[in-house]
This record gives sequence, C-alpha cells and structure tokens, in this order.
Amino acid sequence: MILLTGATGTVGGLVARRLRGTAPLRLLTRRPERAADLAGPRVEVVGGDFDDPHSLRRALTGVTSALLVTANPLTHAHDEHFLAAARACGVRHVVKLSALAVTDLDATDLITNWQRDNEQLVTDSGLLWTHLRPRAFMSNTLGWAISIRAEGVVRAACGTAVNATVDPQDIAEVAALTLLAPEAHAGRAYPLTGPEAISPVDQTKILGELLERPLVFDELSEEEARRRLLVRYPAPIAEALAESASRGRSGAKSEVDPTVAELLGRPAGDYRQWAVDHLAAFRGDGT
Repeated sequence: MILLTGATGTVGGLVARRLRGTAPLRLLTRRPERAADLAGPRVEVVGGDFDDPHSLRRALTGVTSALLVTANPLTHAHDEHFLAAARACGVRHVVKLSALAVTDLDATDLITNWQRDNEQLVTDSGLLWTHLRPRAFMSNTLGWAISIRAEGVVRAACGTAVNATVDPQDIAEVAALTLLAPEAHAGRAYPLTGPEAISPVDQTKILGELLERPLVFDELSEEEARRRLLVRYPAPIAEALAESASRGRSGAKSEVDPTVAELLGRPAGDYRQWAVDHLAAFRGDGT
C-alpha cells in the first residue's frame, strides 16, 4: 500500500493519477470530499490531519511507502508527527517533497531552512528515504490567468530573472518511480529542473504566441511585489518569498540539471509544452 499526502494539491494529485491502477493507494486529506474524483478501484480516500497524530496512525496502518508533502513553513510539527506515526506503523520508505534551494548555501530564508530541517528529520527517522528537490513549478504561472484573460497583462516581479522551472508532471513521474521501487532510490536526493532556464518575460511571450494575442508584461517593483505577498501570506513567509526572489534576480536559480531526463528516460518537459497542455486556463473565450 502506498499513501499519498497532498493529494488535493498539484504534485500529490498528479502522483495519484499516475499510480491509480498501478498500485493500491491511500490518499490522506483533511477534506476527503475534495479528492472524490481520485477515488476508484484500489484507491482509498481517508480523512486526517498533520496536527492529529491519531489520524495519521490510522491512515498509515498497512502502508509500506509514503509521499510526504507539507506546506506550513511556520512549524516542523507536521513532519515530526507524520514520521513518528510512520515509524509506529512500520512504514518502510518516505519520499519527501522538498526544494532545490536547500542546496544553495546562500539561501537562508525561513522557507528554505524549514525544508532543510524537514529533510534532516526524514534522514534521521530510521526509515528508507528519498528527497525530491524541484525548482519552481511551471504551474505557478497559472496565477497569471485572471489578468491575462481580463486584460492581456502579466504583472510580476523579476521579469528578466531566469529560473530552471520544472513541469509538475515530471515531478510526479519521478515521485511515482521512487514510490514503486524504494530500494532503488533509497538514500538519494534528486534535483529536478526543466530543460532550460526561462524568465517570466519569455514565459509571457510564449503564452502570447500560443494564445495568438499580444500580452504585456508589467514589471512590479520590489516594494509592490512585497506588498502583494503580505496580502496573501503571514509576514515571515512573505519576507522569505521576497528573499527568494532576490536570489533569483542574481541568477541563483538558473542551473539546469539532467536528473529528470536520466530517471525518466526522456527529456524533461519544457515550458512551451506545459503551456500548450494548460492553455485553456489562459483563454478568455471559453475554448
């Protein structure tokens, strides 16, 4: 039995779809109704919460391998609770979704340090482990969809800063590979990037070409970008994201890594193909 956390999120949902029909799955979510479309033969959806160790033990009973996705940089308790329950239930292998920034010694922001500490918790757990370290998700640009549909405008900071963004589908494919073959991937940390470093300006250009309409890139100042972050996130997280953006401007996120292609036996997906696959989200005409 494989357990997936984060099944209603980007990567977890893609992993669930990839493994459905391949192995018995259990999907752990706070709101099981949101994962109803993933249920089916050999797929069980269970309710649970990282803040409730008893629910974690119930969910992890009978599980051999698990995908661990946590999302609150203000606490380590979620990873601690999960790993304690995993040990108690005899789980053999944990695949941890982390971030490539953990390998950058100059990255000392709250979120990166949180990821580093959580990786260490997994490494020290006594379980077999695999760390997945993706660069920024290509799907983050879905946040532009509303302004593109309504105004033909992308508003973002760091317009010319390049990032070796990765297709979440590739992350999911690697996650599935490691979950199905724990011994082959135990003790490994995989950097996951796309095939090229690309800027928001270039992503905007690609979207405009595919939509066959002119799009304008409106560069946000650092001050305006920080203000928008503070509207969406608690101050410590907003500041960490602003620090991360500053490192991006210096080129810290531009390195392309071959690991995705080596593991999957095919080229990593590029942004243009990702955009083609998700173009409907950016269209304003309903097509």
